Amino acid sequence: MVYRDYWALSQWYAHYSRHLGSDNLFIVAHGSDPKIAALCPRANVIAVPRADLTGFDRMRGQLLNSIQDGLGVIYDWVIRTDADELICIDPAHHGSFAALFRSHRRSNALFALGLNVAEVIEDDTMKATDAALTKRSNAVFSGHYSKAWAVRRGTHLVRHGISLTKDAVMVMPEGVYLAHLKYASIDALTEANAHRSEIASGKEDGLPGKAWLHADKDAMKFFDMFQKAPKIDWMTARAQAYATIADDPVAEASQKVLRARSVTFDNRTVLPEWFKYS
Repeated sequence: MVYRDYWALSQWYAHYSRHLGSDNLFIVAHGSDPKIAALCPRANVIAVPRADLTGFDRMRGQLLNSIQDGLGVIYDWVIRTDADELICIDPAHHGSFAALFRSHRRSNALFALGLNVAEVIEDDTMKATDAALTKRSNAVFSGHYSKAWAVRRGTHLVRHGISLTKDAVMVMPEGVYLAHLKYASIDALTEANAHRSEIASGKEDGLPGKAWLHADKDAMKFFDMFQKAPKIDWMTARAQAYATIADDPVAEASQKVLRARSVTFDNRTVLPEWFKYS
């Protein structure tokens, strides 16, 4: 589901078109926007009204889970990510999305190890047509973005996790990563933050919270942390993150969600070369 985040959406469309075929992509446009169809010409675009933003997060979750259930009638698995999230699969572990799913036939949901990919001062300028991961390689692991991203019909996504049912399990295969691109382009982030602040400052009930209302301050806090973080090699950082997150989920009874623990890491790292071609 997207609203105006055109740079991120272009990255999303190119990435998943390459792996899944454009005809299998579904975009929920929050408000009619012909530019989305122009940027993603072969995707299926569903426009929903945005005149009333009351209960934004709750409405969004219910809507997307309902669409997801419908797609589950047609597809064995449904992938759901935000526009600025790319699922990247290490070819040393899985040959394709299809191969990954075949190896998890008994699972109802899959999680990915999350990464915040960031622009740093020494990075080259990125053109609008560039694939972000060919130009950005500095990253920090994130428990918050170690999200559920693929489900079978009847399993719902909730608050970065899945519905807490008696058979809910956090399955996080090795070699599967969620690259979060929010901080990968400062120019795109500046534009997107203006929209986030506009939405969060509305008068309706149930709007996104302080992270959207003070989006620029939140971004400055992240970049300050990132610049100060010592750099360690990929294998060490990956092993530390996986050991910390993969086998230690949080079951929130009050929210009825099973999710990854929102741990933060003090070190940053550099993505291996295969990400550029993922």
